[in-house]
Amino acid sequence: MSDTGRTAKPNKSGMKLTPPAQSATERRTQLTRDKVITAAIDLADRDGIDAVSMRRLAQELGVEAMSLYTHVRNKDDLLDGMIDAVIGKIPITTDGPDWKTSLRRTALAARAVVLRHTWAPRTLETRTTPGPAVPRYINAILGILRENGFTVTLAHHALHILGSRVLGFSQDLFDDSPDLDPEAAARLAGELGATLPYAAEMALAVTHEGALGGCDDDTEFAFALDFILDGLDRLSQVET
Repeated sequence: MSDTGRTAKPNKSGMKLTPPAQSATERRTQLTRDKVITAAIDLADRDGIDAVSMRRLAQELGVEAMSLYTHVRNKDDLLDGMIDAVIGKIPITTDGPDWKTSLRRTALAARAVVLRHTWAPRTLETRTTPGPAVPRYINAILGILRENGFTVTLAHHALHILGSRVLGFSQDLFDDSPDLDPEAAARLAGELGATLPYAAEMALAVTHEGALGGCDDDTEFAFALDFILDGLDRLSQVET
């Protein structure tokens, strides 16, 4: 076998001829978006997210940098795709004996994924247009809660309390966006409803002054703080 990984074939005289190395054009035509994103993830895992550039990625793939733009629009699109691919690797457990077990197993599985891709939390924090995997994952978390008796409001509070822990790390998960008017909120919920029913339900239910928009950080902070203090209080009474 030659250095290119191709098996040499004998010609009519019996001599083996080594096929020519794959050309840059051949490599370029064989690229797909998935292959580009996978290569970028491998590069980030090995050398850190700061090492990921279109030029460096092209070198890793053995192509010209311009050929990457057939598959990703720009670096932001590449980073969005990388985050979406990583979140998509998280297995979701919904068959636990109770909601707590299902949610705990899912969050710990998410942490195992994040520990394999340590650049992901910092990168996720910079994303403003997440791909389909993130809302699909959040919808599944909400589903675990709603199907086990949580009200929409309590499920919403639970997301804030858990924060990024549902994704396997610890930092603020929510980047509040400007308010949407009721008509835009209803349209967004309608778009989500077919595939992400629990996310759509929360989008319509958790509104502020008639509009879908940013959550009240002070309210959510106080709710989470009281929840933690109440839990510590119960534990202290058990141990005394």
